[in-house]
Amino acid sequence: MISSRVRGIGMSATLRISALAAQMRADGRDVLDFSAGQPDFPTPDHVLKAGHEALDAGQTRYTATPGIAELREAICDDVESTHGLRYSPGQVLVSPGAKASLYFALMTLVDEGDEVLLPSPFWVSYPEQIRLFGGKVVTVPCDEARGFALSVEDLAARCSDRTKVLILNYPSNPTGAGFDRAALKAIADFCLERKIWVVADEIYSKLVYDGRPFVSIVAAEPRMRDQTVLIDGMSKTFSMTGWRVGYALAPEDVAKGMTRAQSHSTSNATSISQWASVRAMRGDRGWLDRRVAAFQERRDAIVTRLRAIEGVECVRPDGAFYAFPNVSARFTGAIDSGAAMAEFLLKDAEVAVVPGDAFGSPAHLRCSYADSLERIHEGMDRVERALGTL
Repeated sequence: MISSRVRGIGMSATLRISALAAQMRADGRDVLDFSAGQPDFPTPDHVLKAGHEALDAGQTRYTATPGIAELREAICDDVESTHGLRYSPGQVLVSPGAKASLYFALMTLVDEGDEVLLPSPFWVSYPEQIRLFGGKVVTVPCDEARGFALSVEDLAARCSDRTKVLILNYPSNPTGAGFDRAALKAIADFCLERKIWVVADEIYSKLVYDGRPFVSIVAAEPRMRDQTVLIDGMSKTFSMTGWRVGYALAPEDVAKGMTRAQSHSTSNATSISQWASVRAMRGDRGWLDRRVAAFQERRDAIVTRLRAIEGVECVRPDGAFYAFPNVSARFTGAIDSGAAMAEFLLKDAEVAVVPGDAFGSPAHLRCSYADSLERIHEGMDRVERALGTL
């Protein structure tokens, strides 16, 4: 008998669509996959070399649960150089992926019946993780007309005496929306007044476009340091999704609580991956500017193409590598949701996208532009032709 806790959660829609697209390709179908939540660029060579060196040096045993000291120190230095924030290694937990970091943060902060404010659209795993720990998901709609902006007024309207945590993800998956310093300061003041913790998922913090600076909420309001857990990882910036290294920075008592939880779960992030991550953190990043420029060019291309399709609206993302077009004006007959539209495009156009239903927004589709310009244009050609048949 499967527990009610697990029966109540669904499979990750993003992973399910990617698996279906992969199966169609294995069957000989020419599927263009815009469902991927990972960069198409390879892991940098110097990071690969560090992984080989760790293997050759026999770094294949358990590590300390919170991570090797060298990596936690490198993380502290990186956060100071990029965000202007100084943390100590004792405030850092390294986990097998940022998804695990989020998991342990919510496990540590959320009690049965606590309410968690979740701006919508949201990443697919947030509500499921909240429910796993007995929390109540309280969605806060973001205003698409204002670029999916989140207002303090909207937060206040959904806040109660049971509100414990606010999850902030910016740049957002799936919308790519970000926050400026003033907006973050207003949100921080709201949370400080009501003693609400913030779990800030900053996994896309280094993939921001148009010269916009990334501002962490703790940098916008330093008093938030005592009630914020910062989440980041190696996957998106360094193209290390399969290496599974994420990390959290938190007040020391929360970091220790998360460490205790991890000690009875995954033990530690993979030793080899940790040593490779040290090299990534400490190494040259000249290549990163080139990749950000490439992503920005792709963003501009896919947004332009989507906006040119009749009945499709698309907010220009500030960062990450997703476009989130509103396709509701093209719904017709049985195609009455993002899920139905995604299935239609996969079967008729051989283009894989993720339905917005998975992100709490059935009017939308999530289209990753972590692919070449050539394939982006080909994919948009297919989408335009397919929609023309409706």
